[in-house]
Amino acid sequence: MKRETGLHASPEAEDKEHFIWQSLMTAIVEHQLPPGSKLPEEALAEVFGVSRTGIRKVLTRLATVQMITMTPRRGAFVATPDVEESKAIFATRKIIECANLPFVLEHLQPPHLAGLENIINEEDEAHSTHDGASALRCSAAFHIQLQAISGNAVLTEMLTRLTQRSSLVIATWGAPWQRGCRCHDHATLVDLLRRKDLAAMTHAMEHHFDDIVSSLRFERGGETLPDFARLFGGMGEN
Repeated sequence: MKRETGLHASPEAEDKEHFIWQSLMTAIVEHQLPPGSKLPEEALAEVFGVSRTGIRKVLTRLATVQMITMTPRRGAFVATPDVEESKAIFATRKIIECANLPFVLEHLQPPHLAGLENIINEEDEAHSTHDGASALRCSAAFHIQLQAISGNAVLTEMLTRLTQRSSLVIATWGAPWQRGCRCHDHATLVDLLRRKDLAAMTHAMEHHFDDIVSSLRFERGGETLPDFARLFGGMGEN
């Protein structure tokens, strides 16, 4: 059993805390830790080689951004968005991303188009090989990078959090193979972006989100206890 070490204010401890936070966030967003998964402090402290207090700090941060839920008696679980919250998340993204498109077009440069096309190519490859984690990363990256063209850092940060929560929605309510968005939708958006057709692009973006929500199957599974050693084994040495 690894010796537990507390997380204090030293740079090394802060780096360790960020590493654990990022590891758990990635596992949640990429559906390695599905909604409803129990996150016991003792098991996580063991696998990461830190104290339960250190793990609790990370879990509290994740709860603050609504990726997990924490209750005094039951402990921590990966969040399971209900139907109302799930619809609200995508409705909010629809409003924000459509409203920001004029500013995206205003700041658009050729390298932006090339970057988005590269993401689409990676996303298409991920779907063709059924690489769910990569498909999710590419889907989120496309939307974030598209909106980041506007230069609005506050909006980009907000959208990053919303895409993370969107992944929870898809994990909770999505079909067995539903990882992110449909590639051809993104290709259509880039084509309209290249043509600087704001009206058509706004219409396409609205339908893009409508299609995602209509594809969700509002059925829920039970709680699970993941194999933390398999997911994070050896990370306590970092």
